[in-house]
Amino acid sequence: MGNQQSTAQIVAPLSFLYDFAAQQYGMFSKPNMLDVHNQNLAAFSPQPFFIAGFFFPQQLFQLAYLWKLWRGEGNAQEREVMEKYAWWYSLGNVCIGTWMFFWNSSKLEVSNVFVVINTLSQLFYISMLLPALDTRSTPSIITHVVAKTFAGIGVLDLLHNTSVAYFKDVPPSSLVQIATGVGFAAAASVSDGIFGGCLVYDLVALSMGQHGSWSMLLGGYAAMTAGIVGLRNWF
Repeated sequence: MGNQQSTAQIVAPLSFLYDFAAQQYGMFSKPNMLDVHNQNLAAFSPQPFFIAGFFFPQQLFQLAYLWKLWRGEGNAQEREVMEKYAWWYSLGNVCIGTWMFFWNSSKLEVSNVFVVINTLSQLFYISMLLPALDTRSTPSIITHVVAKTFAGIGVLDLLHNTSVAYFKDVPPSSLVQIATGVGFAAAASVSDGIFGGCLVYDLVALSMGQHGSWSMLLGGYAAMTAGIVGLRNWF
């Protein structure tokens, strides 16, 4: 256990640094990731500044998680939760960091492979492996926030990258519009406030990135999703 713990404490921060360095490359290279975004628009292209607005506070929670992981804070059970998540967290960072290089090269189909791996793995972790939230435990709270926000923004990444990789400039069909509402409503019905809040944020970002009736419909879906999450967590 000691060897596994020390490995997790090293791998997780290194994965964060890799992803952070890749993001700097993505912002300052030419073309940068915003240039590629603007050149490849589709029905699920969000307002890009919403993504930046999400990642800044989310990275602060990541740093808090990494600090507690590195210091081995908490009791044995709390440390075990943080260490087990560290491997899924590291996988996510490696996927998103690698995604950046293909995205900035406009190899959108290849970049989408890494988005799919990241999003599905994070959703699997929070739905199947993440222990219940202990509101009396700071390590538990921080782990839940990082894991669920990672998965939550991953949903937006998956919709966005898949749409631009395979359906660039294609308007959403009636089936896609209905499926979007049904999918988010279903996800909201089983979500807590953290992940559910991310789903609402995703829809607002999509609504602000689109126009016309599709934008208005996405805004309505955001209100609907917020209502479902609120009611579920109230009761």
